[in-house]
Amino acid sequence: MTRTLVHLLRHGEVHNPAGVLYGRMPGFHLSETGRKQAQLVADELAGADLAVVLCSPLERARETAAPVAAGHGLEVVVDERLIEADNRFEGERVAVGDGALRSPRHWSKLRDPFTPSWGEPYLRIAHRMLGAVHRARELAAGREVVCVSHQLPIWTVRRFVTGKRLWHDPRRRQCSLASLTTLVFEGSEVVGLRYREPAGESDPTQTGA
Repeated sequence: MTRTLVHLLRHGEVHNPAGVLYGRMPGFHLSETGRKQAQLVADELAGADLAVVLCSPLERARETAAPVAAGHGLEVVVDERLIEADNRFEGERVAVGDGALRSPRHWSKLRDPFTPSWGEPYLRIAHRMLGAVHRARELAAGREVVCVSHQLPIWTVRRFVTGKRLWHDPRRRQCSLASLTTLVFEGSEVVGLRYREPAGESDPTQTGA
């Protein structure tokens, strides 16, 4: 049976001096540290048998994908399904644990933590990400492929394929900046999962990451 590795790569650190939750907003690029992180991942994957590099349409994902693709003489292919989750707090200065969510003006958005009510439903994220993952697997059958995405989409599809409930504590996500979550496929079935942090560990609650 054909073994294929699908590497889900979270983008590197973003330049975000205002500390806003930028979500799908345009104009947010990698910081200097983020560019170094992207190169560290490219170095980590230098010996991989990459057939394709796919990425979210957002700038930070494209910029993280670029050195990986260049190292293998590949073009970066955009897949819209790898985009960041939609979020009703987009553009605001809010973060887990900073107290901003205690404001009454936010309560209507927080009524349902299980769907969740403040953004794109977890199940919708899981389904679109799974579609992107299987497309990647088919494009790189028998080899390896990189999909550059974002923390919540990667964590959500990871929980989905491992049979865990999708709602969760965001402070406990194992998906550091520029980390690699690898799904191991035998044919079309996931038979293993690996995780590594070529650029080191980062705080999952960090605003602007």
